[in-house]
Amino acid sequence: MITFDRVSKRYPEGHDALREVSFSIKPDEMVFVTGHSGAGKSTLLKLIMLIERPSRGQIIVNGQNLKGLNARKTPQLRRDIGVVFQNHQLLFDRSIFDNVALPLLIAGYQHREIGRRVRAALDKVGLLERERDMPVTLSGGEQQRVGIARAVVNKPRLLLADEPTGNLDPALSAEIMQLFAHFNQVGVTVLVASHDLALISRMPHRIITLRGGRLITGTGEG
Repeated sequence: MITFDRVSKRYPEGHDALREVSFSIKPDEMVFVTGHSGAGKSTLLKLIMLIERPSRGQIIVNGQNLKGLNARKTPQLRRDIGVVFQNHQLLFDRSIFDNVALPLLIAGYQHREIGRRVRAALDKVGLLERERDMPVTLSGGEQQRVGIARAVVNKPRLLLADEPTGNLDPALSAEIMQLFAHFNQVGVTVLVASHDLALISRMPHRIITLRGGRLITGTGEG
């Protein structure tokens, strides 16, 4: 599903965010990437989403070599990737239903199919009865669940999460991680960037560790 082959990323100001990073993630695997602040976790995810391009090396996602992927083909790649952010990036002037429906509207789905998929996604995160509420009425953990529903509503093959529990207490963080594990159990490949080593070390999944842009553990497939 994901292969990094000696990938480096140097930003224009000269900062080396990643240095010679190589690893593989199998389809249907759940993997954590951890490391100190500035270790390169977010850059790694941005490279997979083609928000950034590597300075050297090759990245293959779902059988596609990203090096040869032009801007016209990037939206198709991203349709197979769901993304969850730390601050969930909800639209507070729209209902929970409309927030989750947004990727489907952009993709041009029919109204009936949008309703079916949105309600299925909200049901999976336990918020089906709140679909007409506004995000401001939800707790931080519930808002993050809306972000997860939006990320999976398109039935992506790959789910990426960048510090998804960074603003949550330990109990809510554990609940959110169990949601990711649930999606992994039904066939979604999951890659979660997290600095919360105490939390992720309790889960039975491989951990990739970055230090100063270099990969120090977790190189091979699980």
